[in-house]
Amino acid sequence: MSQIQAIEPSPQALDLARQVLRIEGEAVLALCGRVDHAFLRALALILNCRGRIIVCGIGKSGHIARKIAATLASTGTPAFFVHPAEASHGDLGMITAEDVVIGISNSGESAELLNIVPSIKRQGARLIAMTGNGQSTLSRDADAHLDAGVAQEACPLNLAPTASTTAALALGDALAVALLDARGFGAEDFARSHPGGTLGRRLLIRMRDVMRTGEAIPVVAPEASLAQAIQEMTRGGLGMTVVASPERKVLGIFTDGDLRRAVLQRATLQNLAVGEVMTRDPRVMGPQQLAAEAVEMMEQYKINQIPVVDGEGRLIGALNQHDLFQAKAI
Repeated sequence: MSQIQAIEPSPQALDLARQVLRIEGEAVLALCGRVDHAFLRALALILNCRGRIIVCGIGKSGHIARKIAATLASTGTPAFFVHPAEASHGDLGMITAEDVVIGISNSGESAELLNIVPSIKRQGARLIAMTGNGQSTLSRDADAHLDAGVAQEACPLNLAPTASTTAALALGDALAVALLDARGFGAEDFARSHPGGTLGRRLLIRMRDVMRTGEAIPVVAPEASLAQAIQEMTRGGLGMTVVASPERKVLGIFTDGDLRRAVLQRATLQNLAVGEVMTRDPRVMGPQQLAAEAVEMMEQYKINQIPVVDGEGRLIGALNQHDLFQAKAI
């Protein structure tokens, strides 16, 4: 059986790759000079929209449109993608007079997109065109035009959509971020639309959600013996026990480290109360604070456990690193 000869990349492959990146980078930078009153007009249309933002495009522009719609939706501007060909076969019912449509076409002459423009206009929806041709049919019919034109495609044949799609994507990101800022959309808002992600967990999970409460909190009085403190620490499984007053005010904590130091520093542990060897004034947090803050505190102060107190300093909970791992806050 004959072997298939392996194909080796040409020595010019790296030069070509660098040229592609250079062309696309220059195409994006060139957009900076075109972010002007037209961009503000488009921004105003979206900010004053009482419905949804519908993003349309065909072919490669359709893929870019899907991503722009997803970015808008995740940053505080409700949006979704509608395929222009499907729109002609019933999906126009998704578009209402309260909506704003963003039509993406490098040429501005995509037939599938132009076919639905009259219907969009009849509905009373507003139209923003994102094209590379300010004199195109789509740009002339639009209420606002965003110029995403490029000097050349990165494709050596100057045919395949490369620099033009990158420019459109970047312009869509610029629009999304400007809207985000105008709406005062913050990190917690972002987390609410990303509850399954790492950021969502870090910004939504609070101490009250992960702390141990009630009988699960290991706690002893300051006059308790070391044996009693060790027994309580073992029962709680936190690697420490809180030392509290009868009013549940946190006076200190007793950890494995405190026990080791007591063994090394004292000739005998008999008749020794836990209050004599505890760590006084430990780091504490409130129930409303973010679990992510507990992670930062543990890293900063090299600690593994944190008591949780109410506004009066009374013990209401406790947690350790394992609890934060389980909650995926770390």
